[in-house]
Amino acid sequence: MRIDYLVIGSGIAGLSYALKLAEHFSKEKHKPSICILTKSDPDESNTQYAQGGIAAVTKHSDSYENHVQDTLDAGSFLNDEEVVRLVVENGPERIQELIEWGTQFDRHESGEYKLAREGGHSDHRILHHKDVTGKEIQRALLERIKSYENVQLHDHYFAVDLITQHHLGEDVTRRRNDIQCYGVYALNEQTEEVETILAKVTLLATGGIGQAYRTTTNPSIATGDGIAMTYRAKGLVKDMEFIQFHPTALYHSSDGDRAFLITEALRGAGAILRNFDKKDFMPDYDSRGSLAPRDIVARAIDAEMKKSGREHVWLDATHISKDELLGHFPSIFAHCLQLGIDISKDYIPVAPAAHYLCGGIVVDQKAQTSIHNLLSCGESSYTGLHGANRLASNSLLEAVVYAHNAYETALELVPQTNFQEEIPEWNKEGTTVAEEMVLISQSRADLKSVMSNYVGIVRSNERLKRAFKRTALIHAETEELYKKTTVSVPLLELRNMITITYLIIRAAQERKESIGLHYSIDHEM
Repeated sequence: MRIDYLVIGSGIAGLSYALKLAEHFSKEKHKPSICILTKSDPDESNTQYAQGGIAAVTKHSDSYENHVQDTLDAGSFLNDEEVVRLVVENGPERIQELIEWGTQFDRHESGEYKLAREGGHSDHRILHHKDVTGKEIQRALLERIKSYENVQLHDHYFAVDLITQHHLGEDVTRRRNDIQCYGVYALNEQTEEVETILAKVTLLATGGIGQAYRTTTNPSIATGDGIAMTYRAKGLVKDMEFIQFHPTALYHSSDGDRAFLITEALRGAGAILRNFDKKDFMPDYDSRGSLAPRDIVARAIDAEMKKSGREHVWLDATHISKDELLGHFPSIFAHCLQLGIDISKDYIPVAPAAHYLCGGIVVDQKAQTSIHNLLSCGESSYTGLHGANRLASNSLLEAVVYAHNAYETALELVPQTNFQEEIPEWNKEGTTVAEEMVLISQSRADLKSVMSNYVGIVRSNERLKRAFKRTALIHAETEELYKKTTVSVPLLELRNMITITYLIIRAAQERKESIGLHYSIDHEM
């Protein structure tokens, strides 16, 4: 395939970027090709599971400055303030586009938007669609994009590696400042063949890394593929130590690979965290109580769990009216009720779960990575917005703002870029189909266990050292398997997860302070 605009990922970032391109060229007779690759079904992404909403200043009593300061405070002022202002000030216009594309945010009878408040926010500024905001945005974008004939959407295509000068036989190192991206090798899961896809401009919108941990709110596809590909291609990656653990994932053994999220908006509506003595413990840790920023709440819950020897704490929403619970949080109410928990009467068992990566592929304000003709936006990118900890509901906002910037950049790049015709086909000589999938599944389980036990909410020098040694062994075993085995999705995901865990551990070892989401007992705050 030869594609003008190649998009890897079908969440809010990739879809809104592709949709802007489609609209831009809609009236042209000879339209450029736009192609979206997604490794699973088109609607399976981290966006799909975003409950709370999207943060933006949309009312007169709020201000950009308040939103900026809330973001900086949550990020321990490690944020890039210029980027924070860029995202906050451009956010309302981007949200208006989501509305024009068909997204239905909840409104009062007067027509004004219902605005929720979440941890770290000084005002009510979260636009939402009940407690399934991401799902609603994903629905609207997918419906809209299907109306454009020049947008190809190929599902069950797994991007294996970025194509650069390395594949032309050149020595590519991280010191080079002229690395070019020519497209990707991608595994067509239906034919089980790796295809060469050439592109003038490639956008990585591949989401997060939650599956590196045993308990996560992320779907099974969140294995850090874009970040791992970029690192292998010698692109710059930053701040991988800052993993946000959502404080309140539902604690229940039946949830399998993905923990069910209990949105922060429930605490914004008045729900209170309690320990096993039924005490409202959060005021002991922060004056903002249950609405403190996520890093503080997650560490507080972790401390309470260690004190009690229990595997969860409680979230008490029993004093919120049943009408509000059913109206604003219907999916949470229904899911809990299926498990025998009536949240209007019963406490909800909750525990922290890996949720969001604040680091990623380094991009500038135009969404350009350190590799030419390679862009990135969404959770896979590091923009500087989040600093050491993401403010609640800023992620969807960042995704749409940087998707717009990427769109403007791509329009500039494509006319001056040609396809690289000398790229060799994927070489699978000497490989055989894996006979023992248990080797891959067990390595994945071992990796997740190591990360959860040693590189979680609380870390230490010794834990990180042990994690590095154990993951290095898994890495050696997997690379040996990769060299002799025909590629498959489980093997490719494992390989990417190993790269991600290496980056997280190394970044955590280099951070000689406890700040934001990185907390080490050897470097007290």
